Amino acid sequence: MNGARHRGLRFVHPDLDPERGARGLRLTPLGDLELVEGEAAVRQAILLLVSTRPGERVMRPTFGCDLRRLAFAANDDTTAGLAAHYVRRALETWEPRIDILSIDAARGGDASTLVVTLEYRVRATQRRDRLAIPLSLDGGA
Repeated sequence: MNGARHRGLRFVHPDLDPERGARGLRLTPLGDLELVEGEAAVRQAILLLVSTRPGERVMRPTFGCDLRRLAFAANDDTTAGLAAHYVRRALETWEPRIDILSIDAARGGDASTLVVTLEYRVRATQRRDRLAIPLSLDGGA
């Protein structure tokens, strides 16, 4: 099975991608929509999944991740455990192309940021990747 078999539109998520400045769908120099393949397409799908609230997609109301339910929670161990649980549940339900190696959640650089760290392996290529998902919490410490 070839990893390039997976394709998707290239987009930059303003909160989850390290590529700052540009947002949304990317265009080629000719003005076409830019595509990504292989592991990059899987990574894009994961970013889309964790940034979508369940109920946002009309034809797939259960698609998404409940991370935003924690927006006003305290930044403590309980919230970290829930965040890791929500990400794991969404990935196990909607992303069959990966094996989850580990999911951890911990305080970020300040008291209002929780960072969920996902390590996964793309099944088709056996390539490992790591993704840090910052979540802004306004519930205090």
